[in-house]
Amino acid sequence: MLSWFAFARDISGLPRDGRHLVLSRCLRLFAYGLLSAVLMFYLAAIHVDERRSGLLLTLTLVGDTVISLWLASRADRAGRRLTLIIGAVLMAGAGIVFVSTHQFWLLLVAGVLGVISPSGKEVGPFLSVEQAALSHVIQGHRRTAAFAWTNLAGTFCGAVGVLAAGGLTVAVQRAGGGPLSAYRSILIAYALVGLALAAIFARLGRDVEWTPADGDAPAAPKFGLSAESRPVVLRLAGLFVLDAFGGGFVIDGLTIFWFHQRFGVGLGVLGWVYFGTNVVAGLSGLWAARLARRFGLINTMVFTHLPSNVLLILVPLMPNLPLAAAVLLLRFCISQMDVPTRQAYTMAIVRPNERAAAAGVTGTA
Repeated sequence: MLSWFAFARDISGLPRDGRHLVLSRCLRLFAYGLLSAVLMFYLAAIHVDERRSGLLLTLTLVGDTVISLWLASRADRAGRRLTLIIGAVLMAGAGIVFVSTHQFWLLLVAGVLGVISPSGKEVGPFLSVEQAALSHVIQGHRRTAAFAWTNLAGTFCGAVGVLAAGGLTVAVQRAGGGPLSAYRSILIAYALVGLALAAIFARLGRDVEWTPADGDAPAAPKFGLSAESRPVVLRLAGLFVLDAFGGGFVIDGLTIFWFHQRFGVGLGVLGWVYFGTNVVAGLSGLWAARLARRFGLINTMVFTHLPSNVLLILVPLMPNLPLAAAVLLLRFCISQMDVPTRQAYTMAIVRPNERAAAAGVTGTA
């Protein structure tokens, strides 16, 4: 309880634009949680087979990555507020297309060009630009803790989103509706959140933008990075590519569907399982800030991520749902500690006017 009082105190101490950015992250992660819980179920309900579902998820993540990098690396020059609004519109548009048609090629185009999160995690240009904007109003020694709090709030909202998806599906079925009706209502909610985000971003002020007081003008070299920052950022990006490649095999949408197929459990129960995993993942970010102060950012990233992957390997070896869920819960206790530390490290090694581009290249989501 004291932690939540501390969170409320720290967030209330942010300027208006900072609070808007935190609110946008909470809404966005809630929508991502909603969507990740039902996306595979929705595709199965509209008779998209597993091969095409895999292709859709793959190209969706690839498209999000490419578009995110392109937008984030130009955010300081084009305007951070404008970049965030474009991302929100792409999110709303993707949701509208998904709920409006069963044509696979249209879903594919919407997934690639729009903003769809099958993983329940950050996609699109949002996080990269938000980090750069928040770094203007947060002092350097407070950034790791501030990012940890923001991640906690977003992760908790994502957990609520998964739980809400399961509850809504059960409620619609008990009311006599079919699963497809429940999935469509969730897609509509996803699109509405995108529109709400566009309205929030439109209210951001000039404080979130790059200004001459930040130093050099926004860079135009490769990836929007200077020659000094580029080698370090690209080495980090290589490490994060490997991490993301492995994580792509176990995105939330797939693992939720796997639990359903393996143990025959419904979305109502799975909502509670993933609510718990997301809550402990968010809380672990607070401990990451303490560990980073004692052992360093890099050590905290490495020596929490390795055992979490060992625990992940053990999940499919468990003979029943309680044991599989328990091991998954243990895994999430430490698996997300690298998120606030990598964000703080990336922000620390580049100049202020390069932060959005660096975050986009390294994928600090």
